[in-house]
Amino acid sequence: MLSYRHSYHAGNHADVLKHVVLSLCIEYLKEKEKPFIYLDTHAGAGRYLLQGEHAEKTGEYLSGINRVWQQAEIPDLLAPYMKVLGYYNRNVQLKYYPGSPLIAKQLLRDEDKLHLTELHSADYQLLRHEFLKDKRTKVLKEDGFHQLKSQLPPLQRRGIVLMDPSYELKTDYQQAVKAITEGHKRFATGMFALWYPVVSRTQTQRMINALVETGIKKILQIELAVRPDNTQKGMTASGMIVINPPWQLASQMETVLPWLHSVLVPENTGGYTVKELARE
Repeated sequence: MLSYRHSYHAGNHADVLKHVVLSLCIEYLKEKEKPFIYLDTHAGAGRYLLQGEHAEKTGEYLSGINRVWQQAEIPDLLAPYMKVLGYYNRNVQLKYYPGSPLIAKQLLRDEDKLHLTELHSADYQLLRHEFLKDKRTKVLKEDGFHQLKSQLPPLQRRGIVLMDPSYELKTDYQQAVKAITEGHKRFATGMFALWYPVVSRTQTQRMINALVETGIKKILQIELAVRPDNTQKGMTASGMIVINPPWQLASQMETVLPWLHSVLVPENTGGYTVKELARE
């Protein structure tokens, strides 16, 4: 049940998309002085060694963040994301990939809070070690799906919830919709960002349709495909569903996605999408 380790996939094309979107959402929340909370339901280990056994075994980062890292010119919209990467990679060589918790750790302010949960025992210990001295942060070994019911609404009344389960279990698709529905009832003004893979388009679309059918308003879909949908094994695309997105996020991603696609997919297969699924 808990065999998934993100260390095998860290820094792949899906991580790049997810973390670009996340960094833009965090930067938007920082435009106001009032503090906010970052809630990460499936936080992982936090930091990943790209020359480690797991990452080297799959080599997924080579066609992901490594291609971005090698670019001489990078769009300004990627500046917050690249700033974090630079912090953990002081030399020219790309050695570490920071997961979502470390991106939030570097981008959030002193007055903001982080709430991180991870169930995998080994990853939980690594994550806890990363945040031992960070007084803004709570790291818990708990079920991430339950956090949207138990931790919302936050005292700050502002925040972003990132949910990126492994989808190792098919029930994760239904669990994600149920958890977001519960969370939105408690925190209707909060921002919710749900990452999803496209392994089976039918299964993914069923989850997206179920989310739209909840009646939640202001839902934005952002997707990057590296290959056309097919019946073969493997992820052909990934995306982010953002509820209550920053007003400029759609235009920002329409600007940056063509560049990301050209860098990450030099074969020019697949494509990208920015679509409003529900609006007020």
